This record gives sequence, C-alpha cells and structure tokens, in this order.
Amino acid sequence: MDWNIVEDCLKEYIGECAEITETSDVVYIGADFPDEFAHSKDTKELRGANMYAKANSSSIIREMIEIATNKTFAENYAQKHNTDAKWGWYRYDTRFAIPVYDNAGELVSYNVFKARILVRHANDGKLYLYDILRTKKETSKPLEQ
Repeated sequence: MDWNIVEDCLKEYIGECAEITETSDVVYIGADFPDEFAHSKDTKELRGANMYAKANSSSIIREMIEIATNKTFAENYAQKHNTDAKWGWYRYDTRFAIPVYDNAGELVSYNVFKARILVRHANDGKLYLYDILRTKKETSKPLEQ
C-alpha cells in the first residue's frame, strides 16, 4: 500500500467540516489529519483486508464522521499535544462497507468494517479529526444486496 498517495488524496479535505448527526458536534479536518491517517502507529500495524479497508475509507471520511456514534472522552496526558488537544480527546464509533463482486463483475455482498474516529479538542475550542483507528472487519454475516 502506498500510503503517500492516500495522504495526498486526503489533503483535499483540509478545511472542510462535517457534523455528527447523533451529537451535532462539528468536526473540522485540519492539516495534520492526512499525515496522521497515513503514517500513524495504528496504520503501520494494519495488515490484509483491514489495511486496504482503511485506505479505501479515505474517500468517505465526511460520511464516516456524520454517522459516528458512542462518543467518549479522555483527558490529554501527552505533553506534545498540550496545544493541539488542550481540551482532550473524543472517540466515536463508525462503520463503512466495501462492495464484493463476483468474477462476472456482479455485486454479491458487502464487507462491513468498524472503526474508531479520534478527534482532538484544540486550544481554539474546535474539534479536529485526528485519525481513524482500529479498522476491523465485522465478523457478523455481511449485508446482502
């Protein structure tokens, strides 16, 4: 996987925002997101289908934010984030699906993935998308067409 290409594609989102439907939180996409998404420790640990799923999710970032649920909060304890996450971190659950096609090119099902959205609460009071974590295929029966 060439994560530099994924990072370049994500740079198009910088400056945009999306609203989480469940909480009405507005999440901005800052300049640090593309690099963190493509080169974080979490990304480096991904393998196989989960790695490809995270890369493919880069085209639906806004939608993943909009459907996020299960908001949780954590204080910021890392000195290196004293400015960019001064007011702590939020995590949300999200999900997305990737279509599965047969040899004839017909859609046969979807592989559903879940992930955690990591959002930093910055010094300016705004919420900024920081990374998408724990991308993992659902083990339940996939959605049928």
